[in-house]
Amino acid sequence: MKSDREELRAEIEALKKERDAIILAHNYQRPEVQDIADYTGDSLELSRTAAQTNAKVILFCGVQFMAETAAILSPDKTVLLPVKEAGCPLADMATPEQLRRAREEHPDAVIVSYVNTTAAVKAESDLCCTSANAVQVVNSLKAGEIIFVPDRNLGRYVARNSDKEIILWQGWCPTHITLYAADVLKPRREYPHACFMAHPECFPEVLELADEIASTSGMLAYASHSEADQFIVGTEMGLIHGLQKQNPGREFYSPTEYLICPTMKMTTLERVRLALETMESVVTVPEEIRVKARKALDAMLAVS
Repeated sequence: MKSDREELRAEIEALKKERDAIILAHNYQRPEVQDIADYTGDSLELSRTAAQTNAKVILFCGVQFMAETAAILSPDKTVLLPVKEAGCPLADMATPEQLRRAREEHPDAVIVSYVNTTAAVKAESDLCCTSANAVQVVNSLKAGEIIFVPDRNLGRYVARNSDKEIILWQGWCPTHITLYAADVLKPRREYPHACFMAHPECFPEVLELADEIASTSGMLAYASHSEADQFIVGTEMGLIHGLQKQNPGREFYSPTEYLICPTMKMTTLERVRLALETMESVVTVPEEIRVKARKALDAMLAVS
């Protein structure tokens, strides 16, 4: 006899086939949501993967800007976000109007926007970047002055690795700024041989303690090739599920119980099923904005 969870998973699989859908889950999603997905990963990586499939429907288990990016890259597909209220506070810390004012104040600067921004902000940007390629993208530019939007910690990390003048936007990830250096030192004493991996959205003093600074996909790759058996994971706790699945013989620890993104955790299997049942949680991007935002993404891809 099937359990309720098994029946729910079976219903989702049946609906997925009926809708000709593909399910994407960001690395920060609940473990059970990651397990039902066809692909897990970073937001842009997932959107690019989905664009290359023949699926008619993309169900993106993530937050609003991620579903928008999928819609930008796959205008011919239907993009669903299981919880339309699942936003990103960091993405909301930059608006198109603010970018236009910044461009007026710094007419010679190039605007580089992190993918953790709305489609409308991407459309006002010269090019985008990810946490994995931000340094490479900035250093590829001829301009000496860069407006880096919106995460100031990622911007500081880029500035440390570039000779460009980086104009920092005063945005931050509410999850990553809950991690302090003192939080890292405690598990380091407990696990002296553990490797500490940190996301570049963390405070500079946290990054100073890191053995590896990487995006979530970068952490997955690093852990798979590292000789270490224990890891302290300096990013949202959801990544630990993927790390453990890929590395069953190794141990992964979160340095603090506060590394949780509430909006990422809003997605449940019940909401996934409901989205496929009703097909009502569609995310669209106006064509004028989509075309401009696509240019910024393409400019990044041409570099990286």
